[in-house]
Amino acid sequence: MNRSLAIVVLVLLSFTAAADTFVLRGATIHTVGPAGTLTNADIVVENGIIREVGSGADAPAGATEIDARGRIITPGLFSPMGQIGVTEVNAVAGTVDFVQRGDAFTASFDLADAFNPRSTLVAVNRIEGITHAAVTPAGSGPDDVGNVSHVLSGLGAIVDLSGDPQSVIKPRAMLVVNLGERGSQLAGGSRAAALLQFQNALDDAIDYANHKTEFDSGARRAYSVSRADLEALQDVLQGRIPVLAMAERASDIRKLLELAATYSLRLIVAGGSEAWMLADEIANANVGVILNAAGNLPNTFDELNARMESAALLVEAGVSVSFGGDRQVINHNARNITQAAGIAVANGLTWEAALRAITLTPAEFFGVADRVGSIEVGKVADLVIWKDDPLELTSFPLRVFIRGDDVPLQSRQTLLRDRYLDPDNALPPVYRR
Repeated sequence: MNRSLAIVVLVLLSFTAAADTFVLRGATIHTVGPAGTLTNADIVVENGIIREVGSGADAPAGATEIDARGRIITPGLFSPMGQIGVTEVNAVAGTVDFVQRGDAFTASFDLADAFNPRSTLVAVNRIEGITHAAVTPAGSGPDDVGNVSHVLSGLGAIVDLSGDPQSVIKPRAMLVVNLGERGSQLAGGSRAAALLQFQNALDDAIDYANHKTEFDSGARRAYSVSRADLEALQDVLQGRIPVLAMAERASDIRKLLELAATYSLRLIVAGGSEAWMLADEIANANVGVILNAAGNLPNTFDELNARMESAALLVEAGVSVSFGGDRQVINHNARNITQAAGIAVANGLTWEAALRAITLTPAEFFGVADRVGSIEVGKVADLVIWKDDPLELTSFPLRVFIRGDDVPLQSRQTLLRDRYLDPDNALPPVYRR
């Protein structure tokens, strides 16, 4: 990339227009809130906050009027798991910051400290309507010197994709735990060992909380995880943050439900290929599920009973469902959640429930629904304007607002596309502008 293009890219990834007062007029608004869907309605935004939603809204003095007639407006989309902003190229180790390895820090490994708001992945995903994301750590294979990942991957964060230096809106938002087949690989070859490692860490954290003085004096035995990890687990045991547990197989999910009941944990199951088989039990336990709605073929033996109707079956039973990818490493293509939601609709889920699954539901999972996830007075103005049904494969945003700022629909990819769109340019590629 030449120097001029690099500067332009940096500016586009970090710049958003200053928040202003404006009114979006005459749109079909899917609020994903108590007001439901409004036709020929308006949204008033002032200083990045939604001030009014409804027909015939009064525009404040000096407000910019934006004609949205014939358009669809939804809340900004929310990716419920992945690694936006903590990787650039997964195959280049120097750009990968989301993998936890070693035993020095497990539950306390805090991914928020590594988030890069100027990552190229931020622009790639926000131009397709994603305004917020859960950034989650993950386990992986051994590194070059033999350090291995732990069953406890660490703490994830909630971020917005504004590109602003203050993009982390909620650090320490969840604890990521690897169970099932992945947990088995990390625990030495058995899913039972993975479950036991998690259970031992919880027991140690309880004992530590009751005997801090003895531990500080050296009179208490050593624990299975570090002091920093024991401190981090207190938020989990007190129910202040949820456990995001990777599990696909029904039997593993059932053990998770038992463990959550024993320790009074807030639980979200990620993956959940066979969760539909336990739909009533999951609903009764008030446990959420993050699904790959496109998963109907087993990639592993844990997914033998995967089916495309999973989302519809779970929601019908009363389970809160969101959509992620088909692996715990979801970054460049987190934007495909609209496709996942559309597939779920084609397989029995209502359109309204599918939109909720990629907006308000993940915000509820991670405790930020008071600020984002729906179009309601007092919430942050994270809005997407669409020409067509946002769950259709060929539909793309016309405009994206984050904190009320109209963000540029450009990324490094679109800039390169436009630069080389004219193959007959006489200049060598390096000199083209």
